[in-house]
Amino acid sequence: MREIVFCLEEESARVLLDGLMKRLLPEGCEMAWSCIVFEGKQDLDKQLERKLRHYLNPKARFLVLRDQDQADCRRLKTALARKCTNAGRGNAIVRIACREIESFFLGDLKAVELGLEVRNLSRRQAQARFRNPDQFGAPAEEIARLSGRRYQKVSGARAIAPHLALESNRSPSFRCLLRSIRSAIDELCAP
Repeated sequence: MREIVFCLEEESARVLLDGLMKRLLPEGCEMAWSCIVFEGKQDLDKQLERKLRHYLNPKARFLVLRDQDQADCRRLKTALARKCTNAGRGNAIVRIACREIESFFLGDLKAVELGLEVRNLSRRQAQARFRNPDQFGAPAEEIARLSGRRYQKVSGARAIAPHLALESNRSPSFRCLLRSIRSAIDELCAP
């Protein structure tokens, strides 16, 4: 069976993808998708090659998603791509969430407003600081500040992801992730 396998550093990324994939898969597409969720970035870095090497489905297409945090984006992407190649999966796609996946949420404040039930948040999207949310140093902390409550990554992703606009998100790394997912879907759903 044709399938996209997402290799993720944390559970909140799986929850995000649950909210996205249901909307991205075209009707009639005969493919599956699954997630390998690691226990943080160190676990992903340590076990990625082994998991990819031993994955049994030869028709699987892999997409690795990891937070940048404070790392150099290019070096991080190169290192992860090398691990994929070493595992015999050189066609794997590596995507880096600039700082954290919460940057994706800050790219669509209307989704945050709806998901976390915060009033009048979406009108702030036009402010200079929200035009490129990938530049926030601590996006999860910014969401907590904006919502006026403690932010939990998994429950926050569960609440916000279903509301994310697929076409107008201001996060460049989110748009890049969506293009990659759509490209993999098109490739796998082609007759």
